[in-house]
Amino acid sequence: MLGGVARFDPDHPLNPPFADSRPAAVLIALLDGPHGAEVLVTRRSRHLSHHRGEMSFPGGRIDVGESPLEAALREAREEVGLDSALVEARGGLDHLNTLVSRSYIVPIVGRLTEQPVLTPSPSEVERILFVPLADLARPGTHREERWGAPPNDVAIQFFELDDETIWGATGRMLFQLLCLAYRVDPGSVIVG
Repeated sequence: MLGGVARFDPDHPLNPPFADSRPAAVLIALLDGPHGAEVLVTRRSRHLSHHRGEMSFPGGRIDVGESPLEAALREAREEVGLDSALVEARGGLDHLNTLVSRSYIVPIVGRLTEQPVLTPSPSEVERILFVPLADLARPGTHREERWGAPPNDVAIQFFELDDETIWGATGRMLFQLLCLAYRVDPGSVIVG
């Protein structure tokens, strides 16, 4: 399904670069679908105070005494009813920071051992999707924009699906996931 996922160490210390960063974890759950690997994404409720209506992975703040893996699994259970027993933790992606919400995010990659029955928590999630990685990698789906002025500009990754747009931190994690899945050097990707 997915080779090359690395950087998962449950004992790895969290080192946010900002003193006021809030540690968070997300679960990037992969399922073997009829046409290859599929990834679980959600559309956040429009009633939330941050990132309302945006596409994301299940996740949220890491509670005191909780590991990133425990937080990601707890949040997935709370947001979409995912049974933690169905998740095999396989690795992780690069930790990343968001400036707007001051989050320090630890992405946990897990394999679902079977198709789960999921139910969105209406206060947090409007929609649940399993998106084939092949759809994310098809021509015309991905684009990159540069935001800010050089030399401090930032690459923002966008994935335009048939009826949803994935971007921001979730887009950045998806881009890394696809580069690992297809064994592509991110620097060699031609975007447009």
